[in-house]
Amino acid sequence: MLELQFPVGGGRRCLVLGGRGFIGSHLIAALLGRGFRVRCFERPHVKPIGESFLDNPNFELYEGDFTSETDVAEALSECDFCYHLVSTTLPKSSNSDPIFDVESNVVGTIRLLNHAKNHLQKIVFVSSGGTVYGPPVEVPIPETHPTNPVCSYGITKLMIEKYLGLFYDLYNLDYTVLRLANPFGEGQRTLASQGAVAVFLGKVLRGEPIEIWGDGSVVRDYIHVSDVVDALLLSIAPSNGGHVFNIGSGCGHSLNEVLATIEEVTQCRAARQYSEARVFDVPVNVLNISEAQYSLGWSPQVSFFAGIDRFARWLGENNEFLKS
Repeated sequence: MLELQFPVGGGRRCLVLGGRGFIGSHLIAALLGRGFRVRCFERPHVKPIGESFLDNPNFELYEGDFTSETDVAEALSECDFCYHLVSTTLPKSSNSDPIFDVESNVVGTIRLLNHAKNHLQKIVFVSSGGTVYGPPVEVPIPETHPTNPVCSYGITKLMIEKYLGLFYDLYNLDYTVLRLANPFGEGQRTLASQGAVAVFLGKVLRGEPIEIWGDGSVVRDYIHVSDVVDALLLSIAPSNGGHVFNIGSGCGHSLNEVLATIEEVTQCRAARQYSEARVFDVPVNVLNISEAQYSLGWSPQVSFFAGIDRFARWLGENNEFLKS
């Protein structure tokens, strides 16, 4: 098994935008565990996922509005690194209001970069390997694949990637972009409007019917959240050539296969209801992860089956997440 070499904090401060979300909560725990000081930026009154870090002397919570230049500037103060995990839209609904998508995500990020260029060492941005490429012309999909997204969400992710490149060229602001596959795992909301593994697992455990868009043959790349966090930690190091990396398992699973695995893990039967396919769902999306393996020294450590098994066991110990 690959032994990952993670950086240690040494008292340096990381700003985590969206730190009370699914991935952000796991990331903050990992950063604190490696000696970083962490400032979590989140909208007011967002309920934390998992454990609270308020008693940790290296943690501070900053509540604010990502679209507020003042709030973002104050949050960046005295920070060395920034993890940008914020998104105000979802792929399936972003096309209904692309103006809001651009104003809140792209313009908000440019304001962030205008302040970050003065003192930040590096910014790590979570992009979307599931939407930026659009319909694939080759599978698995490499970073050099054409980018033809079919939803505003994917377009704005690409726009942010381009602005990160521009600020690197103009101001030498270092950055890494991680194009994530479909993350899943402990702490993910089972009543959310996205995240097939979490939603399906929650419904199976609650004995509820599962609606599947299309015939269940749509294939996606799923990755356990612990592997995502590993990639995020490794990305804080100074860039060495490349800036954009796919982060996934490198393997595809259809929706029907996802349900079959959940049934095997839980020993519960899934009640499936099939409906008309959605126009923005590309038939296959599996990421080529060889560049991240080579350049970041990263590889996924948790198999699909093991990840679902861990998630199911965690839900069994945290029943309140079956209701949230």
